Amino acid sequence: MELNKFEEKMMKSISVFEENLSEIRAGRANPAILNKIMIDYYGTATPINQVAGISVPEARMIVIQPWDASILKEIEKEILKSDIGINPNNDGKVIRLVFPELNEERRKEIVKDIRKMSEEAKVAVRSIRREAIDVAKAMQKNSEISEDDLKLAEDKIQKLTDKYVEEIDKILDKKEKEVMSI
Repeated sequence: MELNKFEEKMMKSISVFEENLSEIRAGRANPAILNKIMIDYYGTATPINQVAGISVPEARMIVIQPWDASILKEIEKEILKSDIGINPNNDGKVIRLVFPELNEERRKEIVKDIRKMSEEAKVAVRSIRREAIDVAKAMQKNSEISEDDLKLAEDKIQKLTDKYVEEIDKILDKKEKEVMSI
């Protein structure tokens, strides 16, 4: 039984988890929090990073410098509408996003959110495991593989699942330490 497509799906679940973690505001300025913000640029929804230069001059500040000054107000408006929780400072040329220091309570909230996200990623990996086992059982039922092959396939699928759940735990642990040490 070919397990590559199921392993790819598990890897995709982990990359989605990592992408979601990168968008969490953890006290440090991370340009990834702007990824989902789209600007109406001449009638087309365009990501901020395609209409402006984004830099991180300090640990807790992002500077957005649009290439076309006429869209400065539009960028500011979209940032305010987004749920990143930071008020942009517009000086007429650039927009500055200053990240406040995180207090202990907010850190614990963020860790709780991160744990919830990791649990969702684990559920996704486990559902892929269930799908793979269902495929193996169907193959055995159709006499495509033997009962011994089914057992082998189930063991391999479980080992894959364990590997990716462990990977999720490592990523979670690293992010928790990052949030709590800021």
